[in-house]
Amino acid sequence: MKRKILIVEPSEVIVDGLTAALNHSELKVLKPEYSAEELPTRLDMLKPDILIINPTLNDNVTEMRNGRNIAVVALVYQYVKQSRLRHFDAVIDIRDSRQSILQTVLDLSAKAANGDVAMSNHELTRRETAVLIEVARGLSNKEIASRLNVSVFTVTTHRKNIVRKTGIKSVAGLTVYALLNNLIDEDVVL
Repeated sequence: MKRKILIVEPSEVIVDGLTAALNHSELKVLKPEYSAEELPTRLDMLKPDILIINPTLNDNVTEMRNGRNIAVVALVYQYVKQSRLRHFDAVIDIRDSRQSILQTVLDLSAKAANGDVAMSNHELTRRETAVLIEVARGLSNKEIASRLNVSVFTVTTHRKNIVRKTGIKSVAGLTVYALLNNLIDEDVVL
């Protein structure tokens, strides 16, 4: 069964080029959207497996998923802060080669087929992310509570949620997770 792809990008030229790059027997590119105004309605109607969107139109991955089983890819061709991109399942730069773009989407398609793509209920909240960053920096629950102006009980709750969502129990594992997801720089934890 072909994986359905929806492209949301205001430039018709970029959409045409990306559509051509994604010409593959396993993929079906749907009629593109040129704005994100009606995106939730279109996602519910079309039910794509993969959404490729310009993050300057909408970078709220949680809103785009909202209970939908969908992989979300950022399409970039200008500078976008890493913090805006970290919740996307993948990032495609239009300067990438045609083969690289296709391979990124095929890899993501395989992950989605295996259920390996994060769903909104597995994403960390902003506060959980803040707690994870402090854990990766080596702070105790009490120090994290003080730094974030919350109770130790709240930090403990966030840590339980982080473990539940990531499946990682050790501080070392959470530190590696934070590094791999570009939440902290390597030199912060060295």
